[in-house]
Amino acid sequence: MKFIKYLIVGALFGIVMAKSEAISWYRIQEMFRFQAFHMYGIIGVAAVLGIIGVALIKKFKARDVQGNPILFFPKNKSVARYLIGGTIFGLGWALSGACPGPMVVNIGYGFISFGIVLVFATLGTYLYGAIKDKLPH
Repeated sequence: MKFIKYLIVGALFGIVMAKSEAISWYRIQEMFRFQAFHMYGIIGVAAVLGIIGVALIKKFKARDVQGNPILFFPKNKSVARYLIGGTIFGLGWALSGACPGPMVVNIGYGFISFGIVLVFATLGTYLYGAIKDKLPH
């Protein structure tokens, strides 16, 4: 019963993703082909909201659900790791037609074939966890 608030937020997130057409494979392909601004607008709004959210967390010294302070550490200035990681993520996004949020929403929306994408996304996450100590960070 204590997780009901997360279920509600998740359901609202799914509704927003579906209604904004951010789960549409066609919209995502339009974005990667530079044919429409729709997805760039959604991503831009998300980025602005993220910036505001981080600023509020820092200003009010917010804590997580367990009462621990939320900390932001300085990032390494290595550009290569962002380019390589972003390229791998972008290729997966372009080939599958979904990033992690819309992937789960598509399954909930009834597109069961996205279960295959979810399996391989989970496998990739597990693989990264298994070899991350061997990678240059």
